[in-house]
Amino acid sequence: DSRGLKGGSAASLSAAYHITDNIAIEAWAADKSEHKVVGQGVAGSVKAQPYALSGQYHFGQTGQAIRPYVGLGYYQAEFKDERDANGQPFGMTHAKGAMGTVGANFNITERWFTRAEARYMKGDSDVTRGGQKVGEATVDPWTVGVGVGSRF
Repeated sequence: DSRGLKGGSAASLSAAYHITDNIAIEAWAADKSEHKVVGQGVAGSVKAQPYALSGQYHFGQTGQAIRPYVGLGYYQAEFKDERDANGQPFGMTHAKGAMGTVGANFNITERWFTRAEARYMKGDSDVTRGGQKVGEATVDPWTVGVGVGSRF
């Protein structure tokens, strides 16, 4: 399917609380990023800002050098500055849905680590003009990230 958002990159921030050594709850958010909109009823651009809450399972022991994890949760993406190819405004409802995460932490010290991960989000957004629905955009991005983290 060729409908949806295409492209864009942004910085993100996350915080995780470990209930046990293996189970964590994570809050994640990305900064606004510009995307092309390709959908039934409209083509243009939009700024999107996703955020999510998920549960994670971290494999292995806390101190091992590489610690893979998986996660499942809920995300929402807010849209702003929706403009069609002619610069005319249109609207998009917030996309909401499931999110899956796979990744690994690479321990540097007991406190510091680097991280590599991929997230998949699945949702849809109604596209409107003048308050009337004119189409739908599929919001199902894969995001890939790398970062540095610290344990407290």
